[in-house]
Amino acid sequence: MLIDTHAHIYAHEFETDRADMLTRAREQGITKIYMPNVDHASIDAMLEVESRWPGCVAMMGLHPCSVKKDFEKELYRVETWLNQRAFAAIGEMGTDLYWDKTFWPQQQEAFKIQVGWAKRYQRPLVIHCRESINETLDLLEPLQDGTLTGVFHCFTGNLPQAQRMIALGFYLGIGGVATFKNGGLDQVLPEIDLQHVVLETDSPYLAPVPHRGKRNEPLYLPLIAQRISEIKSVPLSEVQRITTANAHQLFAA
Repeated sequence: MLIDTHAHIYAHEFETDRADMLTRAREQGITKIYMPNVDHASIDAMLEVESRWPGCVAMMGLHPCSVKKDFEKELYRVETWLNQRAFAAIGEMGTDLYWDKTFWPQQQEAFKIQVGWAKRYQRPLVIHCRESINETLDLLEPLQDGTLTGVFHCFTGNLPQAQRMIALGFYLGIGGVATFKNGGLDQVLPEIDLQHVVLETDSPYLAPVPHRGKRNEPLYLPLIAQRISEIKSVPLSEVQRITTANAHQLFAA
């Protein structure tokens, strides 16, 4: 029994075989899939998947790569949805200095606003921080008042960064990078207690070995669990049990 805490299964990459893809995942013991929002353009597709397939659960947030000049309009749409119904988390939100640094001030403002929503609606944060881990931690630490919880999605950082995240009461989202030869997580995960780890695929991106470079899907989550088992020298059943319990705790489900 596994939970995929981060998968864009509403994406167009799954348009032709979404039902079959979800059947394959269920047959591999994937009991629940949490879907992060990106921006206004992803909402309808995400909510349609949630309504049609039990176990597919929506989040609501604004991805940092969608923070542009009109970010306030995007945030207004997100807040409107948050006022209409409950979502599993505020996300996918965060910062990104990989693609474009132009809107860094706007990203910081959008980050702080969404942290405020996490406090108001008592929801966890699902944080994206590509090439911006330290900057994101610097933003988050002063805002942690003891009420914030969440996960640093697609963790690829070093041990000191992981320790800062854990000190904040956040989980590390471990995905396909754990299976990459030079991913670096084999140097970090041995030092991290499984109590701080949840599993994710980030489908359709970052497929684990031996599917690297191809479309990712929740079916491959057991490959990530197996690799964590090997890196940490603990039984696969323990990885499955603990990370699933952590995901339930993260989303209070």
